Amino acid sequence: MKGKLLIFSAPSGTGKTTIVHWLMNNHPELRMSFSVSCTTRSPRAGEHDGTDYFFISEDQFRTKIAAGAFVEYEEVYAGCLYGTLRSEVDARLLRGENVVFDVDVAGGCNIKRQYGDEAMSVFIQPPSINELRRRLVARGTDSPETIEKRLAKAAKELEYAPRFDCIVVNDVLSEAEETVYSLVHKFLCGA
Repeated sequence: MKGKLLIFSAPSGTGKTTIVHWLMNNHPELRMSFSVSCTTRSPRAGEHDGTDYFFISEDQFRTKIAAGAFVEYEEVYAGCLYGTLRSEVDARLLRGENVVFDVDVAGGCNIKRQYGDEAMSVFIQPPSINELRRRLVARGTDSPETIEKRLAKAAKELEYAPRFDCIVVNDVLSEAEETVYSLVHKFLCGA
């Protein structure tokens, strides 16, 4: 049986990655696997080519862009590119794997547009901007200036929410996890 795509997007600090990891760690019966992205950056300590990322040169990446090889890609800053290879996604789907994407809102919309009903897009939303601010401050990883930039970006990202198949408000984490599981299970298993 051919696999399906699960696309998760959210503003930074909303809990998307926590929810996705919970789903994958607690529900192996759903046969989910993360897509492995390409990047032009150098490997960090402990990262392996083909497992964590496909590490390629900027020239190779740009050649693949021109050839239409990516489902989605982004230039994070000049010369630092990340993208998802269509060939990698399609091979996993043919093996019956359900491919999970943890991507920005624009990338999520692009993947959904290309794969249509084979994909379900889920937008994880904070209960409010004030709560998002509180979470970002509590995380203690960003300067006040960075937090303000993240909040400004979040306000723009929230405008994308209606473009997603499902919106899950992460107010109480355990409830958001169960809601996501229910949605994903229904999409993948039809029940």
